[in-house]
Amino acid sequence: MVSAYRTSVRRSCDLVGLSRTMWYYRPRCNRDDRAIIQRIREITDTRVRYGVERVHALLRREGYLINHKRTYRIYMEQGLALHKRRPKRRVSPSHRPMTVPAGEINEVWAMDFVSDALFNGRRIRALTVVDCLTRECLAIQVARRLMSEDVTQTLDRVAEKRGYPKRIKTDNGSEFTSLHYDRWAHKHQIVTDYSRRGTPTDNAIIESFNGSFRDECLSVNWFLSVEDACEKITNWRSENNTFRLVAVLWNCCSPMQPGPHSSLNQLPPEDYAESLRGRKIPQSAGTTFG
Repeated sequence: MVSAYRTSVRRSCDLVGLSRTMWYYRPRCNRDDRAIIQRIREITDTRVRYGVERVHALLRREGYLINHKRTYRIYMEQGLALHKRRPKRRVSPSHRPMTVPAGEINEVWAMDFVSDALFNGRRIRALTVVDCLTRECLAIQVARRLMSEDVTQTLDRVAEKRGYPKRIKTDNGSEFTSLHYDRWAHKHQIVTDYSRRGTPTDNAIIESFNGSFRDECLSVNWFLSVEDACEKITNWRSENNTFRLVAVLWNCCSPMQPGPHSSLNQLPPEDYAESLRGRKIPQSAGTTFG
């Protein structure tokens, strides 16, 4: 209108309902996202199961002054979104009684088995043990077969450095319900908290950890032997405890507000555990999984 009908800017903006501020606005600079795109690509290529929230946290940790919305926009434009099929939830788990969460380090452990295979199809098993408060992976025992004696030996090795817990959360597998394991738990005055049958959400912490363990380690590595699997899994466990961001949910609307799993404050498990040494955590700060 200004060029064709020779009207003033004021009159033209009034006629079309446009603010003159928008008419006169000029972008301050042309933003170049090539460096950030390259770094996001590098992160997602090496950590294939990291979503946008962890990528953003890593960028902030490395010193990039980037807004969460900009990270999300680039992440989606590059087609990096993870597609995870969510299982249908039954009604009954939502009404299960809540158990007392861990209030201090080394109070509650959780453990379970994960199965995988070598390159030639021979099956292997891994016993994972996690501290329910700090999310530290205390041990991953790998072997062709694991019996209840192997479970107690692994727990004894962990207890030599940390001491024995007060409670251990497990499922109803034969290795955890055997007479040998029951005698071992009674000897060390440990309460065994069994999940209800068919309800893995009762032990959600270890189920979540095993899901990440499979996505980030078992699914991306090729194991030639049990020894090779032990080496690669040990390296992943060390990185998980010292580097990985754990249990921080994405909040696009208000990124500064902590999510329901932000008790680790975006710290790796070992750093978070070190910050808690010598002080007890209030019950409201724990994670109230059933």
